[in-house]
Amino acid sequence: MRFFEDLELGQRRELGAFTFTAENIKRFAAQFDPQRFHLDEEEGRNSLFGGLAASGWHVGCVCMKLLVADNQRLAELARGRGEPVVVGGPSPGFRDLRWLKPVLAGDTISFASEIESLRPSASRPQWGIVQARNAGTNQRGELVFSLLASAFIPRRNRG
Repeated sequence: MRFFEDLELGQRRELGAFTFTAENIKRFAAQFDPQRFHLDEEEGRNSLFGGLAASGWHVGCVCMKLLVADNQRLAELARGRGEPVVVGGPSPGFRDLRWLKPVLAGDTISFASEIESLRPSASRPQWGIVQARNAGTNQRGELVFSLLASAFIPRRNRG
């Protein structure tokens, strides 16, 4: 992670990829979204999805996991260079969540995050607020998942 002043509009981070298997789709669904088309291949084939489909919440959770892992990777790189490790703040939320195409068993989704807006926090001068479009694309290059996330990022000059 970087300080607010080091971020730029349009800056893009590739977060990594994840393959959704029938096993991990069913395991997530059984615990968090037990709908028939997430739990059973035949029900999935007979649904609008046309196959065993991952829960949209599963797709979002994988995106978050990869985002956190990339932040940890960046922190280790900074630590190795002897630079301060930037610790981000909480998220005030997200909007514009879209599940654009089904994610089916066997699909590999590549996730990325691109900065869309930056502004200093009016009420907390030691923080800036970044909005980034987090998105997932399948192995065919089709956009399957998108949301606009906000996060507090520390400023280099903390007011």
